[in-house]
Amino acid sequence: MKLTVVGCSGSFPSADSACSSYLIEAEGYRLLLDMGNGALGELQKYCGLYDIDAIAISHLHPDHCIDMCGYFVARYYRHEGGRCDALPVYGPRGTERRLTTAYADTPSDQSMSEVFDFRTLTSGATYRLGPLTVTARQVTHPVETFGFRVEYGGRSFAYSGDSGHSDALSELAHGVDLFLCEASFTHGKEDLPEVHINGREAGEYARDAGAERLVLTHIPPWTDAQVNLCDAKAVFGGPVELARPGAVYEV
Repeated sequence: MKLTVVGCSGSFPSADSACSSYLIEAEGYRLLLDMGNGALGELQKYCGLYDIDAIAISHLHPDHCIDMCGYFVARYYRHEGGRCDALPVYGPRGTERRLTTAYADTPSDQSMSEVFDFRTLTSGATYRLGPLTVTARQVTHPVETFGFRVEYGGRSFAYSGDSGHSDALSELAHGVDLFLCEASFTHGKEDLPEVHINGREAGEYARDAGAERLVLTHIPPWTDAQVNLCDAKAVFGGPVELARPGAVYEV
């Protein structure tokens, strides 16, 4: 399977990157994980607006989901071929209401469900999405948040979503070929263990899970990414790198 980084900035877009969004492709099937600020424009560099087969939203903070409002417009008001069929969207409880409230005048407006088939994620559940096997696990964050493990053809990768300290990270990343892990904070600087982790902690989770490769993501513009990279390398013996827009990984 192929993983493309659409956006990887944390909290708000940086000068170089949109917020969280990752495209997974296998056998012509396309799954999008998250669609944060700025991701919709960047996504069009890598696939057509109407070529996505399913979307999974880790949580309902804007830097992971807000561009779904723009995507709704694209699907609802498509001029050629009429309105799009409902696209499966997997997300936490209240995803439809949250996105509708962000877009519409009243939260009772149901038009968003005409082009999105909202499905509620359950922690520990496994979903068959085309050729992909996707497992969702709730992680630690101020709002209900999920990390994902994606498997195909004997290969696997895990995405942390946003997470503080959580046993679920180790479980999702156990033995994966690639661990895409958030590293929002800096070791020795911030201490909010139920909100985010830092580069060193991401390296420790990757090491303890036996991951083959670590890619650090969701680094906010105010965090020194190079410090996080060095901190992760200090504790994890495998390859470590920083996510960057447009990066492609063959998993």
